[in-house]
Amino acid sequence: MEHFEPPADGSDDAADAGDASAYDICDHCGLAVLAQDLLGALVPDSSAVHASDPELDGKRVVTACSAGHLAMLVEVYRSRPFVPEEQYAGKVSRTLADYDEPVPLSVVAALCGLSEDQAQQGVDWHNARAREWRARYGDPEERGHWEDPGGSEDPGGDLPDR
Repeated sequence: MEHFEPPADGSDDAADAGDASAYDICDHCGLAVLAQDLLGALVPDSSAVHASDPELDGKRVVTACSAGHLAMLVEVYRSRPFVPEEQYAGKVSRTLADYDEPVPLSVVAALCGLSEDQAQQGVDWHNARAREWRARYGDPEERGHWEDPGGSEDPGGDLPDR
């Protein structure tokens, strides 16, 4: 279980009460900072898929303890490629999470707000990443159970092709 403590030099009432919810961390250095003192920016990120609001897909909020750290974070995301297929894969995965049975690609595309071609590109992108993962770490189903071979998370199985 994680243990949260406010920094020793905290002066806020929440800090005096030991309220960890009054703190967040700098995405650059990991320093715990009073949430009210954090700086933030909205950056493009094709891996960011909001749990429920598609309008927020592709956008990530980064937080920092200083203007310098915020500038570094913004530059990291500015230099990262935005991969549309990664975004499509996230949208398809979010949609399929609500279904236990196979769903036709045309229905998935409509539910995601994507064209069928975009939905297929997302499926293909996801499946390629899943194959890469299995090539590197093996198939957990063949071993009969999941073993974490190196701290990586299983990206899930293949999404169904159309």
